[in-house]
This record gives sequence, C-alpha cells and structure tokens, in this order.
Amino acid sequence: MFDLERWEEIFDTIRKNKLRTFLTGLSVASGIFILVVLLGIGEGMRNGISQEFERDAANIIYVYTGVTSKEYKGLNPGRRIQLKNEDFDYTALKHQDDLEFRSSIFRIWNGIVNYGKESGSYRVEGVYPDYQFLENSGMIEGRFVNYKDHDNFEKVVVVGNKVRNDLFKDSKDPIGKYVQISGINFKVIGVYTDPGGEREESRVFMPISTAQRVFGGGNNIANMAFTLEPEDNFQAALAASNRFTTDVENQLKETHTIAPDDESAVSINNSLENAKRFYDLMDMIKFFFWGVGICTIIAGVVGVSNIMLIIVKERTREIGIRKALGAEPLSIIGMVLHESIFVTAIAGFIGLIASLLLLEFVGPLIETQYIANPAVNFNVALTTVFILVIAGAIAGFFPAWRAARIKPIVALRDE
Repeated sequence: MFDLERWEEIFDTIRKNKLRTFLTGLSVASGIFILVVLLGIGEGMRNGISQEFERDAANIIYVYTGVTSKEYKGLNPGRRIQLKNEDFDYTALKHQDDLEFRSSIFRIWNGIVNYGKESGSYRVEGVYPDYQFLENSGMIEGRFVNYKDHDNFEKVVVVGNKVRNDLFKDSKDPIGKYVQISGINFKVIGVYTDPGGEREESRVFMPISTAQRVFGGGNNIANMAFTLEPEDNFQAALAASNRFTTDVENQLKETHTIAPDDESAVSINNSLENAKRFYDLMDMIKFFFWGVGICTIIAGVVGVSNIMLIIVKERTREIGIRKALGAEPLSIIGMVLHESIFVTAIAGFIGLIASLLLLEFVGPLIETQYIANPAVNFNVALTTVFILVIAGAIAGFFPAWRAARIKPIVALRDE
C-alpha cells in the first residue's frame, strides 16, 4: 500500500543531506555503470572473435608443412617438406566417409591480373570446387569452378568482389570476359563474396589442375583443407576433429620421413580447437568482468550501508519515540529498508541508463579486429535490475536490524 508519509520522510531526509546522498548514489551508479560497460565489452569481444571464425567454415582444418627441425633416419634437419597431390588424394580417400568438404590449394605467387588498362596484384590460387564451402564464400554472379573445369584443365577463374570492383570499373559485369594472369588469358565465370571482407575478396580462384599445369606446379600443392561431417554436439565434433588431425599428422610424418616429435615440419590449424580455446578464454574474461563489476557494486553497497547507519544514529530519538508509541520492529525495518532501496535503485538505474546509452552510441564507432558491436542484451539488463534491488536491501538490512533493536528508553536518553 502506498504510504505518503513514509515517502515524505524519505524525500525530507534526502533534502537535508543532498551532498551525502549524491556521493552515496554516485558510488552505486558507478558500480552498475562499470559492470554493464565491462559486460558490453566482453560481448563485443565475443562478437569480434565470432566474426573471425565466420570467415571460413566453422569446422575447417588446414594442413601446412614447413622445415624439419630434427635429424631422423639419417636425414638432416632443415629439409623443406613439400606436399603432393598424392598426400591429398590419400587423405581424401582414407577419410572419405568422415569428410564433408575437401580441397588442396596450389598458390601462385605474385599473381598480376590485368583487364584492359587496369591491373592489380592479387592472391591467385588453384583449388577444387569444394573450396567455395570451405571458405564460406557466396556467389554474386556466375558460378564457382566445378569438376568438369578441373578434369578438362579449363582456363577459367572466379574473382572476388574487390577484384571485380578494381578491374572492371567501366563494366561491372565481368562474366564471360577475359583477364590476363602473368600474360595468360583466363575467362571469368563467377564473382564471389566472403564474410571476411575485402581481404578475403582480393583473391582469384581457378581449377587446381589448370594452375599446376599452366604455372609449372607439377603435382606440388601448398596446403590442404578439410571439414568433417557434422556431429550431434560440439564435444563430439571436437573429438572427431582431433582424431582426424592426429591421423593426418602421423600419416604425413610417415610418408615424408619426419621424426614423430618434430613439431615444425607439419602444422595443422584446427578451427574447432581454436574456437574452444577462444571461447574458454572469453568465458574467463566475462567471469572476470562480472567479478570486477560486482566488487565495485559491493563497494557502493558498503557506502550506502554506512550512510544508513549514520542516518539510524541521527534518528535514534525519533525511532525510540516511534517504538514507545507502539511501532512494530517490522515497521522500523521497513522504514530504513525503504529509504535504502530507493536511493540504491535510483542511483543504479542512472548508472544503468548511462552505460546503455554509452554502448548504444559509442559501441558502433569501435572498429577493432577483435571487438565488434559491444552491447548487453535484455537478460543482462534485467539481471542488473535484480542486483540493484538486492544491493539496496543488503545495504539497508543491517542498519534496519540495528534500528529495530533499539530500546525506547535508551533511545529517549540519546543526546
């Protein structure tokens, strides 16, 4: 029930102690402000890392080779390991029931691409048709390379959207036109877009068989990429992925005579394992942010509690008179709690609104690689509201309990 007299008492106390109330509220508001901003930054970090993983398929596995670092079976360290078509074919055949998409990659360095008077240096790669899905690319125009192109050594290319914009300024429709790569004509059959943005769209793809034949690659490849068939849950997918990477690593080391404990000769980048590592880190950072924010709120709550103790001390005679006139202990407790919750809630809401406004207007302006769209959702905001109410109740409970235990005769003697 609405008690007008109690509200008048609360506002009267606030008017008499404006500075004290302001400083007390400021400590609570700053606690909520810091908590929400930290949680927003944590969510922004999660969004940023999610975008990094969106550039490629979620469960992609890249296989690279390097230089041996250890002597093994009479072979000296320092040997550069070169992947071959046979390595890819053997892996694809052995794990054909487990693989979803697969492709080897042949990279053409210093690929100068010309169209008319326009030219540019782009990453040119020979790939299999599955590479479109491994890279999570979408077609804007035309199509991606297919197995017919691969089998017939067709001189066709798929260009990224940035390449299209750079080279085909006058005519935005490049399909059917010819570009020159290192002086050799290739027909454009498609334009792709990539979630990774311009960096990922600055590439040109062609059938790997064509790339190896035209550019003297023989049966050499730069690296291999795979995705496994989806599993029922993340843990099962991670386990299957780890089994696959271990098997491929052992297979390559045996084929190329590499020491089993040589960690530099074969490198496998497992996106699921990286994702787990990153998200575990994000959970730890979020937990840390919650801890910092809660500790800041606790500091504000302690301040409110101390102020309420002072208020109880100042109103000892008044409380004694109330009890002498028949006021129940619960009434006294309610009076103190009411004021404590009111001050804490108002200050907390101010801090909450200020932090949400900051994230709303400043968040979109933050453009870093690993922070994107820092914000808090409705559930987090609702949680902070409960924290405000609980904080106010805790801040006022002990002073209220002390006030309820004051004996009228002792209170009336208080000076």
